Amino acid sequence: MATKKSAARRLGSVAAGLVLATAGMTLAARRSLEAEKLQLRRLELEELTSRRRALAHQQRMHWELLSRAIDNPALAAVIDTYDPAIPAERRRQYFYANAWYINLYHLYRAGLLDQEEFYGHARELFQNPLMREYWDASKAQRATLKTSSDEARIGRMVDSLIRDLDEADTDEWWVVGHPPSSESE
Repeated sequence: MATKKSAARRLGSVAAGLVLATAGMTLAARRSLEAEKLQLRRLELEELTSRRRALAHQQRMHWELLSRAIDNPALAAVIDTYDPAIPAERRRQYFYANAWYINLYHLYRAGLLDQEEFYGHARELFQNPLMREYWDASKAQRATLKTSSDEARIGRMVDSLIRDLDEADTDEWWVVGHPPSSESE
């Protein structure tokens, strides 16, 4: 009987040791997993920062190139895809209107505006008849976009907004249209 109790105690000690060892490994595995998750999150944040930096650089480059085209008709001819019947001064205004729209679009792409905020700013921007004229004149350029792209989707949203503004029977433009909710992004 003493031998059975001794064997049972030894077996119990071994089982307890295995439980503690397993718990220790589980704790170590959990810590390792948490460390991996933190590292992954750090890498995701670094990628986001890099992407935002690249978008900001691209926006600066776009503005620089567009500024040169606005200031120099010879350079503007390189990117001018508007109807040749449109006077040169008006085409320069279109380039400037494009700069405003692209600035708004980049604010959205960089995550500084959500879709609802973009819509609100676009609603104000497209109160200007020249902005609407630019938008109409540039529809062929937007038609070349891949329809599933974010830029094409935002362009369709602006198209809808302009239709709503044109059809509105109120002077209270700030209430016209159906802003997308932030959840629909």
